[in-house]
Amino acid sequence: MKDYKRTLITAALPYANGPIHIGHLAGCYIPADIYARYLRAQKKDVKFVGGSDEHGVPITIRALKEGVSPQDIVNKYHAQIKESMQQMGISFDIYSRTSDKVHHETAAAFFKALYDKGLFEERETEQFYDEKTNTFLADRYITGTCPVCGNPNAYGDQCEKCGSTLSPEQLINPRSTLSDAVPVKKKTKHWYFPLQDYEAWLKQWILEDHKEWKANVYGQCKSWLDNGLQPRAMTRDSNWGIKVPLPDAEGKVLYVWFDAPIGYISATKELTENWADYWCREDTRLIHFIGKDNIVFHCIIFPSMLKAHGGFVLPDNVPANEFLNIEGQKVSTSRNWAVWVHEYVKDFPGCEDTLRYVLCSNAPETKDNDFTWKDFQDRNNNELVSVFGNFVNRTFVLMHKLCGGKVPPLHGEVLDDADKAFISDIQQAPARVQAALDNFRFRDALFEVIDLSRKGNKYMQEKEPWILAKQLTADNPDREASQQKIDNCLHLCLQLTANLAILINPFLPATARKLLHMMKVVERMLDWENAGKLNLLSVGYSLRAPELLFRKIEDAEIEAQLEKLRAGSGQQPVVSDQSSVISDQQAVVSGQPSQVSDLKPQISFDDFSKIDLRTGTILTAEKVQKADKLLKLEIDLGFEKRTIVSGIAAHFSPETLPGKKVVVVANLAPRKMRGIESNGMILMAEDREGRLVFVAADNEAPDGAAIR
Repeated sequence: MKDYKRTLITAALPYANGPIHIGHLAGCYIPADIYARYLRAQKKDVKFVGGSDEHGVPITIRALKEGVSPQDIVNKYHAQIKESMQQMGISFDIYSRTSDKVHHETAAAFFKALYDKGLFEERETEQFYDEKTNTFLADRYITGTCPVCGNPNAYGDQCEKCGSTLSPEQLINPRSTLSDAVPVKKKTKHWYFPLQDYEAWLKQWILEDHKEWKANVYGQCKSWLDNGLQPRAMTRDSNWGIKVPLPDAEGKVLYVWFDAPIGYISATKELTENWADYWCREDTRLIHFIGKDNIVFHCIIFPSMLKAHGGFVLPDNVPANEFLNIEGQKVSTSRNWAVWVHEYVKDFPGCEDTLRYVLCSNAPETKDNDFTWKDFQDRNNNELVSVFGNFVNRTFVLMHKLCGGKVPPLHGEVLDDADKAFISDIQQAPARVQAALDNFRFRDALFEVIDLSRKGNKYMQEKEPWILAKQLTADNPDREASQQKIDNCLHLCLQLTANLAILINPFLPATARKLLHMMKVVERMLDWENAGKLNLLSVGYSLRAPELLFRKIEDAEIEAQLEKLRAGSGQQPVVSDQSSVISDQQAVVSGQPSQVSDLKPQISFDDFSKIDLRTGTILTAEKVQKADKLLKLEIDLGFEKRTIVSGIAAHFSPETLPGKKVVVVANLAPRKMRGIESNGMILMAEDREGRLVFVAADNEAPDGAAIR
């Protein structure tokens, strides 16, 4: 990797139209914070910037619902989001907002610079218009009946009930949300950015120069580029947003996805007068932490804007995460199917690190993952309390009981093989943690830290210093040898405790500071260069009494959260351990060991016998236009040929699929996807890396054979 002098970390700007939920944290804010804290511990020059996105249709819709102005909305939710970030330990160097004057000036100047270069194309197009309110309607201002599932309250861009991507033209009985009038088409003028002119450059920059990017990011970018780029309007008809800085642009504002990423630049301007060092010098590494729904904006649109403007660094990496579902269902703010951060910190005071731990250890790094309250409880009680916290507590209790509350000496001459192996574990762990962090594998890095504490418990259990203490009688000739063994055990366990504070600090900062307090050491001990050292606590140094690092989460607390989730969304009682979701006409069998126990409720044989599983052969495969994940498959079932739309495009190239034997759910009700009727479901499995593989079908079985 290139030797960069400084690093600029950005985290996606949340819309200030409501509070943040745990999906936001898992998607980008906790990973970004872990990485920023890690680089700071390495004494690197790093800036971590973020802020609230305060323009766009979601803001005005919320204002309309609450009967207040858009400015009232952003003021309210910016303050709430900022407080939630602080409570969860997200350590931004600045958390700004796009309604600030410096941002308006920066974004307008950026647009004008591209305009002055003659890069924009002016186009007159027809757009839906509300004649009662004299307002051009963004897609979200139009509702109607979903043509896929019949939901009467689908939006003009998406049905939040079935998840289908829509356009206003597809809605049945469309209505304006402003007046309930039937929208009409009216001509309007906008300025388009020629993305297609940057297609060749993007293919080289991403597909050739950044093959190290995460597979989900690289795959989505490749899909967009393979389908060809089109000009994109960078202005909208609205009175809320950054006014287009042109004389003939009355009633026009900048497209929110043009102005929002420029918010990273304006926030850096607010943070430091040396902002250009972080944006305009080639020895700066720019890293965007985002969720997968923002990949196209941060990997294709914003880099093209920066390239067109000139003089800016481009992102070196965009480690986007997938989505976090809750109790087996997609997060839906409209249905209140979410765990809100501001409510969590009230319900679980002092447990912010527990949530950070769970969201990192279960992070959707390579695929969508599921948060369940039962898993939250299990990870807290069985890992944080019983492993990490237990090791630290036992070490301190025994140190006070057997060593007078002071760090005992290390008797090198009597170290045995178990001691030496334990020392090696302590010394080697930092390199494994660092390798994972350097490659944005935060789950793996956290596992290494917890596993090290697990090794500490095992070492202490094998050494049994409490048994050795019974041999410290005056008439015992082995008294001195027993004391030396006790000293060595507890000395090494205390040195491990100090190392655990360093290694856990990027992940659980409040826990690291509790450990510093107990050890009576200053914060600079957390510098990364100290990881792996065995002299962090001086012999004879007095340490404080132990404090419990984590508390046990009780069953009643979990039941209360499940009831809150159910009541808030108006659903039936939640079954916490039912975490599998079937989507995109594709059934997935998980190969992850951690999910083996997440079984669905038992069914009867009669229920199972209703499923008709058949063997088939893929005849043709092609990409579905404007759908990153979908492939259209023609499958021979022996007795007939079927069209099935399957969400496997990120895992397979169409040309590799013809001739593959597959297992098909043949009696699944048809479902339209992107205007294509899908008649069945392909059974897939996930390997241990999260990649999809076909469920094996015997090549000797004829097409259409029933699977029993």
